[in-house]
Amino acid sequence: MNGPYEFKESDAEEFARSRGDKTFRKGKELFFKWCPYCNGGGKDPNTFSINLTTGVYNCFRSSCGANGNMLTLARDFDFSLGHNIDEYYRPKRHYKTFKQPEAPIEPKEAAIAYMESRGIPLEIIQKYEITSKDDGVIAFPFRDEKDQIVMIKYRNPAPKEGQNKEWFETGCKPILFGMNHCNPENGTLIVTEGQIDSLSVAAAGFENAVSVPGGVRNFRWIPYCWNWISQFKRIIIFGDHENGKVTLHADFQMHWKNKVWCVRPEDYLDCKDANDILQKYGADQIKHCIENAEQPKITNVMTLDEVEEVDISSLEKLRTGLPTLDETLLGGLPFGQVILITGKSGDGKSTFANQMIVNAIDQGYKVFVYSGELPNYLLRAWIDFQAAGPDNVELVRRYGRNTGTYHVKPEAKAKIAEWYKDVAWMYDNRIATTEEVEQFKLIDMLEEVIEQKGVRVILLDNMMTAMDLEPETSSSDKYEKQSKFMKKLARIAMKHDALIILVAHKRKMDSKEANDTVSGSSDIVNLASIVISYERGRKEDGDDVRWLKVTKNRLFGVTNKGIKLTFDNSSKRIYQTIMEPKWHYGWEEFGEPEEQMELPWDEMGVKK
Repeated sequence: MNGPYEFKESDAEEFARSRGDKTFRKGKELFFKWCPYCNGGGKDPNTFSINLTTGVYNCFRSSCGANGNMLTLARDFDFSLGHNIDEYYRPKRHYKTFKQPEAPIEPKEAAIAYMESRGIPLEIIQKYEITSKDDGVIAFPFRDEKDQIVMIKYRNPAPKEGQNKEWFETGCKPILFGMNHCNPENGTLIVTEGQIDSLSVAAAGFENAVSVPGGVRNFRWIPYCWNWISQFKRIIIFGDHENGKVTLHADFQMHWKNKVWCVRPEDYLDCKDANDILQKYGADQIKHCIENAEQPKITNVMTLDEVEEVDISSLEKLRTGLPTLDETLLGGLPFGQVILITGKSGDGKSTFANQMIVNAIDQGYKVFVYSGELPNYLLRAWIDFQAAGPDNVELVRRYGRNTGTYHVKPEAKAKIAEWYKDVAWMYDNRIATTEEVEQFKLIDMLEEVIEQKGVRVILLDNMMTAMDLEPETSSSDKYEKQSKFMKKLARIAMKHDALIILVAHKRKMDSKEANDTVSGSSDIVNLASIVISYERGRKEDGDDVRWLKVTKNRLFGVTNKGIKLTFDNSSKRIYQTIMEPKWHYGWEEFGEPEEQMELPWDEMGVKK
């Protein structure tokens, strides 16, 4: 679309609200229940959609076939996209016309005296036709690019109490002051906030100096000057210097983006604006300000040679305790990343994820766990079992039955509790039934536990329940919410060099492509550095067999076809089938820190 309008999703949503239309989102399309043009012929719903990326709409009924963009909709249904957009594309107002003088306007003495007191030389006063009324009020004629006076602004040099300092002739078309003296072939336009400031720039020898008509908050001139101002290759903003910032800059950058330069705040010295600089330091400082104007620095951009060299294989990693998996990942799960663990419901992916937390504690990391499916006491019990191991659990038979339940031996449980005290934190899901949860923001809390508690490893089990804790947004599309949530997790992991393990369910209907089986937005997989699939074995494998696959490995590029694992029911431990579950964690010798987790096999899984 040519002109000042740029499509925003909110425009489509607001259009629907203004009409009371029912809508739903599907991917990047906003579907309306009824086409606003043909109303579905009274029988065909959901045939009209607006693309939320481009703003293009279509009705898919062949007898209608309406198509266009948001500007077309705004025109056809009298929908406002904002004053400036409406005025540019559908001007409605008729502005006052002036009888054009046959000769240039001669400045009067009052105007000359006042302007010279502000440092503006006579030749500039005459060139811009600054004059005054009989009562001494200064008049600034605004001529357009065709040299026609279309607006007049007045300034009272000595207003009395209750009098206005500045005002406009009523009913005038708003334009920039000084347009008629500009040369677009010059390529650079200098914009100030006040008329006397633009005259100060002209006095310093610059021909393309203009000023906005009504100060920093009045941009009603844009529809009438858009095409003219768009001719210039560069726009230098010389606004007022206030509170360390330059006025007009942000607004111009929003409309003209890469064309905008700005006078550096430090070049204002102790002055507020161009006229103040002219009076205190002269034309040379004005020139210095303009010649040293800078284009805003692009944030988060660096040259390739500035990038720190890092040996990816030597990144800090959490050892998983599964030799083949650690070998695939060149040592374990890397920090600064989001690791996705996925699998079918009930296959044990949460158990596998919990074991990674126990490993992290043993390797000296502080951890945080959010579980949306297990109550606090059950999550702790599961971790206690895995920390204890089969040698430290016992089968307790009850009521004379042949079956019973496993329990961690009391002496072991006490040592384990002391082992992870002040090291492991978890989300207190007891507040889930109180009003506090309404104000809760999981993402904010993750940053708090990282910064306040020194947490390095985070487990979120699982994504869907974790997202329920985030505040509601204007978007009704679940995939968009998932995408935003995943992006926030990725930023936190990178910002704090944390390891975030995220559990997500698989789709009910599997895809041939392994990473397409994850339920939800494609960004869940796209933004994860490593994707691990964990599932039960086939019936013929036996009840205790599990299979683990690395289906995505962005950092190291290596995946695998499957690692055979075994689940030990007594301790809830998961171990590589070539091994056994009886390794020892540090709590058994609590108080004597170990450099690494003791395992009864070497790196290749050969028993010592």
